[in-house]
Amino acid sequence: MKHIAALALLAAASASASAQSSVTLFGIADVGVRNVKNGDNSIKSVSSNGINTSRLGFRGTEDLGGGLKAGFWLESGLNPDTGTQSDSTRFWNRRSTVSLAGTFGEVRLGRDTTPTFTGYADFDAFGTNGVGAADKFANALGTAADTLVRADNLVSYFAPANIGGFYGQATVGAGEGNVGKKYFGGRAGYRAGPLDASVAIGQTTVAADAAGNDKYKFYDFAGAYDFGMVKLTGYYSQIKFANNKLGIANIGVLVPLGQGTLRASYIHANASGTNAAGVNVDANDASQLAVGYVYDLSKRTALYGTLARVNNKGAASYAVASSPALPAGKDSTGYEIGLRHSF
Repeated sequence: MKHIAALALLAAASASASAQSSVTLFGIADVGVRNVKNGDNSIKSVSSNGINTSRLGFRGTEDLGGGLKAGFWLESGLNPDTGTQSDSTRFWNRRSTVSLAGTFGEVRLGRDTTPTFTGYADFDAFGTNGVGAADKFANALGTAADTLVRADNLVSYFAPANIGGFYGQATVGAGEGNVGKKYFGGRAGYRAGPLDASVAIGQTTVAADAAGNDKYKFYDFAGAYDFGMVKLTGYYSQIKFANNKLGIANIGVLVPLGQGTLRASYIHANASGTNAAGVNVDANDASQLAVGYVYDLSKRTALYGTLARVNNKGAASYAVASSPALPAGKDSTGYEIGLRHSF
């Protein structure tokens, strides 16, 4: 961890060197205890990322004058239950970008989340974390698409924030000859007061099937409305490759309760068409019901508990957690209790 200490010292030195520049060290540690039953097998574990993904990062900006700012963001995922990296193949796996921002908006380059991921993740009551997360249903449909959450070599444009509540993003990912990494997508939305609505589309070039199809497509339609006593949120996603389709519908609620928030969601995944082997997948549907509570000890520290159950049909094998292995068509149940601290 010597290189991290060196970066921390550099950040402190840079921050004190210029009033027009800033560098921030930030992070989250989220650890809990979890019990998962997949089919007839169960496992108890100390786990991480129950309500937020554990991470360590550095971000900074430099004021260039004339309303122009340069920035960087380096962020690494962690497993605090074991002290390891969440991705052994790269250190800055969550985000590694540089950017230039001004009245025109922001241009950002590097590894980052895709607009089709944020297009539904921003509307998941469980924030795509823990046993109740919705992203378990984001299926690659047998392809090698590597853009479901993040992608390498992205060039993104973000619209300025002062355009009457409207927001937008356009993103292109250079595949650089790697199968499943060439991507383009975009997102547009409107956020004002209690209302937030968004639509996102994306396409990834993958290895062609026998019929020559090589486009993996992802669409999101999402919205949320905060009534004060309860916030309703939800989305519909459609994923498609050749004749294989998957529709995902999610509806959730966030209810302020005491010194925390009660969360609940219902998700239904509807498969249709045929897979690459020509097998009909219409019977491979699944649904999930999840409920949880986050108790805020402070602005940075929270206790939480979540319970979720996935019902699989046909050959579907969606699980609240990947271990133990889940046989196709079997159900998955899990609960977790944990502590999250951010800094």
